Amino acid sequence: MSRPLRFAAIGLDHRHIYHLVGENVAAGAECAGYCAETSDTKVLDGFRERFPSLPAVERDRLFDDPSIDFVVSAAIPRDRPAIAIRAMKAGKDVMVDKPGAIALDQAAAIETVARETGRIFSICFSERFVVRACEAASRLVAEGAIGRVIHTTGLGPHRLNRAIRPDWFFDPAAYGGILTDIASHQIDQFLFFTGSSDAEIVASSVANRGLPDVPAFEDFGDILLRSATAAGYIRVDWFTPNGLPTWGDGRLFLLGTEGTIELRKYVDIAGRAGTDHVLLTDAKGVRYIDASREPLTYFARFQDDVRTRAATALPAGHALAVTRLAIGAQEKARRG
Repeated sequence: MSRPLRFAAIGLDHRHIYHLVGENVAAGAECAGYCAETSDTKVLDGFRERFPSLPAVERDRLFDDPSIDFVVSAAIPRDRPAIAIRAMKAGKDVMVDKPGAIALDQAAAIETVARETGRIFSICFSERFVVRACEAASRLVAEGAIGRVIHTTGLGPHRLNRAIRPDWFFDPAAYGGILTDIASHQIDQFLFFTGSSDAEIVASSVANRGLPDVPAFEDFGDILLRSATAAGYIRVDWFTPNGLPTWGDGRLFLLGTEGTIELRKYVDIAGRAGTDHVLLTDAKGVRYIDASREPLTYFARFQDDVRTRAATALPAGHALAVTRLAIGAQEKARRG
């Protein structure tokens, strides 16, 4: 396949659609158009502002266009599986925002259709794939800088920004719950950095600590998990203070048999300016790494996989393994 890949954007309900489109274009693909159907006009307005030259195209025409190689989607989470399944049945590969599904039967349906059609179903875990500090940590771990990773601590705080959130954001039947949604990022990082293909949810909890007027909403959650070779702890929440100059102080701590790595992904509080800070400690001492220029690789790898039918962007089965673990943690969570 020598021509540039073509893709379509279907599901403009979350702002993550911006990097799904922008990074794929930066990696060399051509966006053939987008479906303007949305539950949040602010997202659509922001999309048109960022990509003014892209055409709005009726949804069925995008699915039926044989020149389109893959579809990207940041639809309401409950709607992502149906979009992915329709795209795969139309002969297209798929890249969705997390979570890829909010129920186990949805994950099973995606797996069945992907197997029957031979199509790629990929989830863009943006807290790894759009974070240059994670790219640097991936390289360091692969080089053996801290030995074998035996524990991860993943923190995923977010700012609520309640006034700008659409109604579905507060409905667990639409977004799946805080562990299904946000914690899928940290589960992905646990499996990836520890080299685990699967894991066990040891314990999990969710709570509503700050929005008593929306009792079904969850603004705090945590998970203990383990695999055959490692263990991990995850904490996610919607309590980022307004004074923080970014949406969340996301951090990842990797404990290896020969050292440690800390990622301060989006901010170094009262420290260095900018994003993508990596702190490496090993037998030689402590080293700071500015990862702000580390190249992002997921989108180019995904496009190579579309061309070659390989699985370099995500190992086969990884996306749905993460999805099932997140849903399982949500289902067994003790509510505070």
